Order: sequence, then C-alpha cells, then structure tokens
Amino acid sequence: MLYYKTKEEIELLRESSLLVSKTLAEVAKHIRVGITTLELDKLAEEFIRDHHGVPAFLGYNDFPNSLCISVNSQVVHGIPNENRLKDGDICSVDCGVLKNGFYGDSAYTFVIGEVSAESRRLLEVTKECLTKGIEKAVAGNRLGDVSEAIQTHAEKNGYSVVRELVGHGIGRSLHEKPEVPNYGKRGSGMVLKEGLVIAIEPMINMGGRAVVHERDGWTVRTADNKPSAHFEHTVAIRKEKADILSTFEYISESLKEITT
Repeated sequence: MLYYKTKEEIELLRESSLLVSKTLAEVAKHIRVGITTLELDKLAEEFIRDHHGVPAFLGYNDFPNSLCISVNSQVVHGIPNENRLKDGDICSVDCGVLKNGFYGDSAYTFVIGEVSAESRRLLEVTKECLTKGIEKAVAGNRLGDVSEAIQTHAEKNGYSVVRELVGHGIGRSLHEKPEVPNYGKRGSGMVLKEGLVIAIEPMINMGGRAVVHERDGWTVRTADNKPSAHFEHTVAIRKEKADILSTFEYISESLKEITT
C-alpha cells in the first residue's frame, strides 16, 4: 500500500531527514585514518539522542548498531566494529533516525586519507547518479524514469549497478512501498504523484554487479571484491522539481572546516 503524505507530514519528514544530515556531518568531523567504525557509531547515536531523535537502524530486524558503515568492497549494511580505517579506504555511512513519528534516511561515502583517482571517480559518478535520479523524481514521471537515469549514467561511465538492493518509500515506517530500483526502463513502473516520499540510493560498483552476503548475516559486499560507493537522499515528489528533504551541505561544511 502506498502512503501519500500531507504538507505537514512532509515537514516532519524534513525535520527527521535534516537530523540525519547533521548526524552525518558530525561523523564527517571525526572520520579519519585510525578511528574505528564503532567509535563513529557511538558518536552518531549520542548525537541523535541529544537532538531528541531515536537511531532508526538500532534494533531494526535485530541490527546491532545505529549506523551501517561499509568499507571498500562492502556495499551496504556493514556492522560497526573495532577495525580502524586505513589510508586509502572509502567508507559508506548510512544513517536513519526516527523523530516526531517519522523517519529520515541518508547515506554518504567518505574518502579516508589519500584515496586513488579511480576510487574518487567512482564516488563522483555515484553522487552524479543520485542527482540524475532525483531530477526524474517529479510528478507525472514514472518510477522507471528514476531507475533508468541512474543505471544509464553508471553504465556509461563503465560501472555496474547493484540489483539486489533498492531504494524505498519512507514515512511512519522506515521502509514503505514502493521499492526504488537503481536500474530499469524509462516509461515503466508506477506514475509518481505529489505526496510520495522516497529514499533514492544508488549503490554503484567499480567492477561487476554481483554481490555476496558476509557471514554476519548483514554485510553485503561485491563478489569480485572491488570497491562500491553509496549515496542516498530522502526526496518528496513535487510537480516541477523534487524536494530533497536531506542535504549534503552540512557534510561539506564539516569537511571544509577540517581542511582549513
């Protein structure tokens, strides 16, 4: 069943989404060579609770932490641990919160230290894929238009699209209908209407599209062990232009502060 949101509900979703964005910006201030992903997780949980939110992932289907942190060939759902980030790593941080009865969800892939040009390019194209998908997320278009835009941009740059994992509707539940694949055919799927709120999240691999599940039951990594990148925004469908409820601006500000 599809749940269309009122203007008031979308503003509550925006509030939750911006708390996610601020949490990721807090992570950005501390993410560096030598820190453990568990330290980042604890920092994020504290920040969310201090701002009157609840970590959405903690306990979700028994997931043990507040963040999903996936390094290098890990695509998504990595469990924070005592491993220290190394120079040259890329690190996807996926965060969700519940606040005022509504969920927010966003993800960002960070570079750790000196990263190869190939990895930087993967991140750049994956972020562009997100932008291309959002550009198609307007009333009157079809869901397949969003999916096709992401897939076309990834593949034309020589990358592959993960197919087993998708974006999703979001609202009073973390995962609602519809599923939002990152591959598809233009003109296919449901018609997008105002009031629909979706999380668009390209997961793009440097190598092949095949993935495997690690033994922890959560972590998904590339089958060929090549790097993968992941960016995500929560978006409300509007008539002329999608309304992006989350933002990467806070992250950019944090990263700028570190380098100046």
